[in-house]
Amino acid sequence: MERLWGLLQGAKRLSPRPSQTIYKHVEGTQQGCPEEEEEDPEEVAEPPAHFCPMELRGSEPLGSQAGRQNHGLWAAAGRRTAPYLVLTALLIFTGAFLLGYVAFRGSCQACGNDVLVVNEDVNYELSPDSHQGTLYWSDLQALFLRHLGEGSLENTIRQISLRERVAGSSGMAALAQDIRAALSRQKLDHVWTDTHYVGLQFPDPAHPNTLHWVDEAGRPGEQLQLEDPDVYCPYSATGNATGKLVYAHYGRPEDLQHLRTRGVQLAGRLLLVRLGVISFAQKVASAQDFGAGGVLIYPDPADFPQDPHKPGLSSNRAVYGHVHLGTGDPYTPGFPSFNQTQFPPVQSSGLPSIPAQPISADIASLLLRKLEGPVAPQEWQGWLPGSLYRLGPGPGLHLGVNNHRASTPISNIFGCIEGRSEPDHYVVIGAQRDAWGPGAAKSAVGTAILLELVRTFSSMVSNGFQPRRSLLFISWDGGDFGSVGSTEWLEGYLSLLHLKAVVYVSLDNAVLGDDKFHAKTSPLLVSLIENILKQVDSPNHSGQTLYEQVAVNNHSWDAEVIQPLPMDSSAYSFTAFAGVPAIEFSFVEDGQAYPFLHTKDDTYDNLHKVLRGRLPAVAQAVAQLAGQLLIRLSHDHLLPLDFGRYGDVVLRHIGSLNEFSGDLKARGLTLQWVYSARGDYIRAAEKLRKEIYSSEESDERLTRMYNVRIMRVEFYFLSQYVSPADSPFRHIFLGRGDHTLGALLDHVRLLRTSSSGALGAASSEVGSGGGFQESRFRRQLALLTWTLQGAANALSGDVWNIDNNF
Repeated sequence: MERLWGLLQGAKRLSPRPSQTIYKHVEGTQQGCPEEEEEDPEEVAEPPAHFCPMELRGSEPLGSQAGRQNHGLWAAAGRRTAPYLVLTALLIFTGAFLLGYVAFRGSCQACGNDVLVVNEDVNYELSPDSHQGTLYWSDLQALFLRHLGEGSLENTIRQISLRERVAGSSGMAALAQDIRAALSRQKLDHVWTDTHYVGLQFPDPAHPNTLHWVDEAGRPGEQLQLEDPDVYCPYSATGNATGKLVYAHYGRPEDLQHLRTRGVQLAGRLLLVRLGVISFAQKVASAQDFGAGGVLIYPDPADFPQDPHKPGLSSNRAVYGHVHLGTGDPYTPGFPSFNQTQFPPVQSSGLPSIPAQPISADIASLLLRKLEGPVAPQEWQGWLPGSLYRLGPGPGLHLGVNNHRASTPISNIFGCIEGRSEPDHYVVIGAQRDAWGPGAAKSAVGTAILLELVRTFSSMVSNGFQPRRSLLFISWDGGDFGSVGSTEWLEGYLSLLHLKAVVYVSLDNAVLGDDKFHAKTSPLLVSLIENILKQVDSPNHSGQTLYEQVAVNNHSWDAEVIQPLPMDSSAYSFTAFAGVPAIEFSFVEDGQAYPFLHTKDDTYDNLHKVLRGRLPAVAQAVAQLAGQLLIRLSHDHLLPLDFGRYGDVVLRHIGSLNEFSGDLKARGLTLQWVYSARGDYIRAAEKLRKEIYSSEESDERLTRMYNVRIMRVEFYFLSQYVSPADSPFRHIFLGRGDHTLGALLDHVRLLRTSSSGALGAASSEVGSGGGFQESRFRRQLALLTWTLQGAANALSGDVWNIDNNF
């Protein structure tokens, strides 16, 4: 650069002093017209006050000798300096381009393979009246952690677990008032309550449920005393069931099919099934599908921890669980249970027609010792004392269930912090408040964390923080009866919520141990969860983040952590029914279930002992995880939802279907439609990603348009071709019914089986007609394909942007 500067100075010395052309008025025949004259550059002339027509002339004749000499010298110097001038211009341009690119990359939040990458370059503005400066992500984290308390969590969990909170009870009404008062004391924009009048089922104290031996004549004989008479299965069919006993492992369809292939008759029998693997409702539904007359459900010691240093479930305890294969009030399916609403005389198709009753391990052990027939497979053997488990049949039993239905008011409590830029988009977080027993792990932990998050975000708002989108905090009622409170709210406001709800975060069952971390979630949230896990410290591995804890022995962290949403989660209805992406996460014990869930022993003391005194630390980790999820979801300019993930989900399912491509081709059938629809979805996702990548973050209108398209991706996967009344869970990946991809796969498997014995959980309620049916296959394929194609079209944006050759 110094050499270049010297050459430029030399060229300046060789060049003639530049002349300036100035204009002055001259006297003469052309009065008022200017005449040019030379002036040194050091002289500065004041501009004339008035201008008139001028004639421009060069300072000297072009043909003069002096002019030619000076021109030659300048040209020579110019030739010498031209390369350096060009090089300087290129350097300046390149530097400016790189600087602009880096600045643009810092402002772009949709780069690479992830939809959103947040780092120190991403800033978060405070509210206009704040005296603080711009907040970066690390500042926002620090602000959140500074206001998040730990000491109060443990005490709140203890106090809530000591209160009666069965849905519809006077204790629950008092707690609801206290929760609303607690929300009203915080800096929230809105606090309100929604009350629903729902049909709940309770045991009849005057006529308790019974279990009797049956004599040779088929008459009820000696009664087996149920050691936990208050424990029951809400929504069980009422009445009596008499039949011989059969041991059916976990009661899964494949278990019952195995019994059938072993020649064990199931029709009219009472099935003895173990707790776990699938829900109570799925066990009873499968038994009903196979013609069983009733179900007894017991906890086997093999399915629970037997650590002498930890408390275990007593052998005389039974476990509570509802048996409605669905969510919400089963007596008003598809309709919200507001007061004075006129409902059609229908019931949920998920209500069982056979009775079910929980029993203790002691009673189950007595029954198993009476069983005859072939020995159960080795993997079916449990740890109850006595001889080997046999399949049966065994002695006759008489089951009497006398539960009664009652119209019960339940109350959901809401608190809201309005967003600054997108107040009509809601990030929702909720926790079940009710519990059948003490419910320390079931709902006290979640309620305590919810209250702490409300207090923390309220304090942040008081210190100037304001999210872009609204935060909606909800305390649900009726959760132990099948997410009744949350589902009724969704049914009441479905037409609004699928347009405005961004994500639902569930705090239910958040702390069931401290060994492993699981997240049951929509695929849209997997990338965000990975990012947040890297930000939260492990509660039991010092110096490690949660991500490092789960990934240390696993190359694929998501295989260890990510699970599909189960139907017994309140988050399930948000995704499968309303089309809102949802997540429910839990800390759990390694390999064994928390033994006291849904029992009278789910107390604060037992939970504290299971976690070896680490309950406050684990609850704090859950609060940090949930809080940082809320910050990202409510305050990122671009919603951090990975809409490309569903392309991978479809690909995995197609891999399973490909096994049967030869069988289908032999029948003149093909899966090409599904392949084409998936291709269109992948292209639409990539096109949207590129649009976001090349856009300006500061363009609020464009950012909002992108956010609307992203937040509705989950809704796009609700089949628009089936009735919500007939198939409320319309999601083609997570739902239930003949329209789902799982049902299609189950149906295609019939190509290689001689009997349709048992369909999978996704389609068990849909009759197959005895085997593979081409007409049914074509209908299933059309429902799936056009839902996936519709998702691709919607993701493309406006109709003129849709480009496919389907």
